[in-house]
Amino acid sequence: MIHKITLLAAAITMATPGASAASEAPAFREYFSDSTLRLDYQFGGDAKTQHVMLSRQSKSAGWAGRHSRLTELPLTGNGTVTLTDAATGDTIYRTSFSSLFHEWLSTDEAQTTQRAMENTFLVPLPRVEADVHIELLDSRHRPMAAMTHRYRPDDELVATDKRTPNPHRYLHRSSDPANAIDVAILAEGYTAAEMDSFYSHAAVAVESILAHEPFKSLADRFNFIAVASPSDDTGVSVPRLDDWRSTAFGSHFSTFYSDRYLTTPSLFRVHDALRGIPYEHIIILANTEEYGGGGIYNSYTLTAARHPLFRPVVVHEFGHSFGGLADEYFYENDVMTDTYPTDVEPWEPNITTMRDFASKWKHLLPAETPIPTPTADAAKYPVGVYEGGGYSFKGVYRPADECRMRNNTYPSFCPGCNDALIKLINFYR
Repeated sequence: MIHKITLLAAAITMATPGASAASEAPAFREYFSDSTLRLDYQFGGDAKTQHVMLSRQSKSAGWAGRHSRLTELPLTGNGTVTLTDAATGDTIYRTSFSSLFHEWLSTDEAQTTQRAMENTFLVPLPRVEADVHIELLDSRHRPMAAMTHRYRPDDELVATDKRTPNPHRYLHRSSDPANAIDVAILAEGYTAAEMDSFYSHAAVAVESILAHEPFKSLADRFNFIAVASPSDDTGVSVPRLDDWRSTAFGSHFSTFYSDRYLTTPSLFRVHDALRGIPYEHIIILANTEEYGGGGIYNSYTLTAARHPLFRPVVVHEFGHSFGGLADEYFYENDVMTDTYPTDVEPWEPNITTMRDFASKWKHLLPAETPIPTPTADAAKYPVGVYEGGGYSFKGVYRPADECRMRNNTYPSFCPGCNDALIKLINFYR
């Protein structure tokens, strides 16, 4: 992404709590109906103390997510949501995420000020009473905040959403939403009169993503749907210019005072705009010529659609939000920060501290590959162990010298990223 996002926790499939190793995987229809439970939370606190607070639960018809491997995690992210059967304690569903709140905890402001930030997660709607466990993890993969709450099918305060969907159109449809990875694209900073421009930009985003492997070869696994979400004003807010706009999701640059970092604080509104639309992943297009963007795993991609680098940036950010890929760029002479402590293995599949390299791209290396791999030999070793990545000059390693996750000029994902994306797509579908 454009500005570093602190992504915390381990890149491993975690053991399933509440179920023994001998337990059979739960059948979808046994525990869930073909509907969605939306969970809205506030993550709050400061660098010393964090809290998770439930804001709202609601349900809607249709479930676009996975119907198998329900209790597995392909990536841990920096937090997890786990559903357990209230009667037996058995785990029936798991998902994972990263959040802007985690990154904010590393800022100077978090040392002196408490803040709250919105987060929304979608899970299949349980047929039975279920306990929802949500947990935030720190940079060493340790729990730092958690809460548990009960979902009851007869709870009259769980709202049923029957709102008419916003206008939308499929830009790429391979199959029924239940059998595809559904990606929704939202308009930010486009007025009602500018929706034709939005649909045009959304088509460019889809074309750009599907031009890259492995998405190109696996395009039949995806649906992309553009959803009209009009704003009062054109463009998005640019605080450094004292330019504030009224937009659908209140997006702005200068997140955490980084000029190019473009995010939205209004995740509830983002998901409101997608009511009645089958979706699992979100891309938000900002109607601006300013350079910037951001991507957060299992949350959203946000990209400036009118900038000349729109095409490579939207692919890069989708690598974050969909693929859980880390940034592979770094700063020479920079010292190691707590973003990636060198004594623990990052959860992102395309960087390593060599603490558990066997879980990463080691299987791709030819036997004679030197570790670490000298950048002078990059032509000889298209995949290796190159030092520098995750914003750190030392102690963190990447799979290749160049990659779409390192810069905007390289035309493709490196072999390590490509392999990780294939595994993730196969996990979902």
